[in-house]
Amino acid sequence: MAGKRMVLSRRRLLSSAAGLSLTPWFAAGPAAANPGTMITREIPKTGERIPAVGMGTWITFNVGASEALRRQRFEVLRTFFALGGGMIDSSPMYGTSQEVIGWCLKRLDNGQGLFSATKVWTPYGTDGASQMAEAAALWGIKRFDLMQIHNLVDWEAHLATLLRAKREGLVKYIGVTTSHGSRHGEMARIMGDQPIDFVQFTYNMLDREAEARLLPMARERQLGVVVNRPFRGGSLFRLLQDKPLPNWAVEFDCRNWAQFFLKFILSHPAVTCAIPATSQVAHMRENMGALQGRLPEAEMRRRMVRYIEGL
Repeated sequence: MAGKRMVLSRRRLLSSAAGLSLTPWFAAGPAAANPGTMITREIPKTGERIPAVGMGTWITFNVGASEALRRQRFEVLRTFFALGGGMIDSSPMYGTSQEVIGWCLKRLDNGQGLFSATKVWTPYGTDGASQMAEAAALWGIKRFDLMQIHNLVDWEAHLATLLRAKREGLVKYIGVTTSHGSRHGEMARIMGDQPIDFVQFTYNMLDREAEARLLPMARERQLGVVVNRPFRGGSLFRLLQDKPLPNWAVEFDCRNWAQFFLKFILSHPAVTCAIPATSQVAHMRENMGALQGRLPEAEMRRRMVRYIEGL
């Protein structure tokens, strides 16, 4: 029901923005993006660059064995890659999402530019290696680009497993995650002491706790930052469903609310990639549009926050 409310609210926002002029690129659908104009970010530890907007799969890709729903998710993923997408993030916690990702990737010949990211999620550290192997089989890949410890569950035991997998070439980068603004103190301690490459946590226009400590610390420690819940689980769209996009949004090439929310996140210099989730092709096109054009600068970011908080 929550997912349905998000779709309906976002449709209302789309209709409220219908009067805005759209560029031919946006209107064209899943035509190939020009990689020279996309916003990409450098992974601090290596200098490798990835598109700054990726894709989450919580709820949206948990569709079981339904052929019709899998084909619809295939179109979402096809659009994602056609518009320059790279990072796909998942977890064993997300039901059948990993299996559905693999089903789609097989039909996409594993996708061009895939940056594969998933997690270990088990309270038993000894089960981490087998869970990682199962994930690779479900995705149909030999090596993950990023393996993370989901919500810091038994992180000390899992970190040893991830470090060993990295030495053996089974994963390229390792990291830890949290969400909903929780456990920032423990996350900071891990960032300060442990040999990780990435962190993942919640950051959006209303949940900005990470600005105080985690984001500056990530820059200092040269850690990649993956941002989850960029739309606050869809509640940002519901909050603004009857509100017009401010006309000054054109100053940073913003054409809809999804891009407004995402460009705010991407304009923080510590952020590597935001991972909005969607089950709709039209919404994927909106999300990927945030990779194009200018980003807001410091004063504009403050103006964006004032606008949202004033509603």
